[in-house]
Amino acid sequence: VLLALYVGYVGLGAGVLQALERPAEVQAAEHLFQQHWELLANYTCLQGPALQQLFEGIIQAYKSGITLQGNTTSLGRWDFSGSFFFSISAITTIGYGNLSPSTAAGRIFCIVFALFGIPLNLVLLNEIGQLMLLGVQHCTHRLEEVFHGQKKASLLIKTCALVTGLLSFLLLPPLLFSDKEGWSYEEGVYYSFITLTTIGFGDYVIGMNPDRTYPGWYKNVISLWILFGMAWLALVIKLCINFLE
Repeated sequence: VLLALYVGYVGLGAGVLQALERPAEVQAAEHLFQQHWELLANYTCLQGPALQQLFEGIIQAYKSGITLQGNTTSLGRWDFSGSFFFSISAITTIGYGNLSPSTAAGRIFCIVFALFGIPLNLVLLNEIGQLMLLGVQHCTHRLEEVFHGQKKASLLIKTCALVTGLLSFLLLPPLLFSDKEGWSYEEGVYYSFITLTTIGFGDYVIGMNPDRTYPGWYKNVISLWILFGMAWLALVIKLCINFLE
């Protein structure tokens, strides 16, 4: 029964997403195809195969973090700040997919690094979660003395913890992303949830726009936000699991 419910839920998600996203995909493909033929028609000196090869080279360079800016190229994804953020995304298993090692030595190191880093990250998240729980329990005991009732105090503290977590990790950070990345508020909320749940599609990643200048503290603060936000969301998901079970 549980397996049938699981498959049905995934099937429902697939049907809804197909209905919502398929028309946009078809429209984007038709628009790209139209632009391709208009370019060949306006510039008859261009050859189809050569143009296709250029497109593939541009796409591959963009995946590697290299973009053209006039007569120069933009680098910076593998500076220390970018590498630090990649390390965080690796051991937290977010894995955005927008950046990955291209050398054999880098890939081998990434395997070894993640092999020890993932357990270390889980231990740290567990400790952070336990500290959050201890804080909630401590506040609950204090309020029990005020309200003279355990249920009222527990409900109030859990509500406060949930609201505080929502504000700190899901509702307020998008304001920072809107300022630094130029995203809409909805895009910021989407990025926050996809990141903290470690889904990490990679369609939105902070600090990757070559046309923007980011302060030095930006990625470091976001790394801390990811750690504490994952610990908080893990507690929320644990409550949901207990409810479902």
